[in-house]
Amino acid sequence: MDATDTYAILSQMFITVLLGSGPILALALGVGLVIAFFQALTQIQEMTLTFVPKIVMIFLGLLASSPFIYATLRRLSDRVFDLIASGGM
Repeated sequence: MDATDTYAILSQMFITVLLGSGPILALALGVGLVIAFFQALTQIQEMTLTFVPKIVMIFLGLLASSPFIYATLRRLSDRVFDLIASGGM
C-alpha cells in the first residue's frame, strides 16, 4: 500500500463523513432558520422555542436517514475490509 491508496481511502472517508452528517446538519440548519425567522417576526425570545423543535426534528431526521447513513458507512467499511483481506494494507 502506497501513499496514493492511503489518500484514496482518506478522501473516501471524508466523503462518507460528509454524506452521513450532511442530511442531519442541513435539517438542523433549516429548522434553526425557520425558528429564527419566526422569533424575529413575532419578537418571542423564548429559549426553549429554539431547542425543543430542533431536537425533535434532528431525532426524526436521524430515524429517517439512518438506513442511508448505514449503507454509506457499510460501503466504506466493506471497501477497507476488502483491502485488508487482499493484503493491500
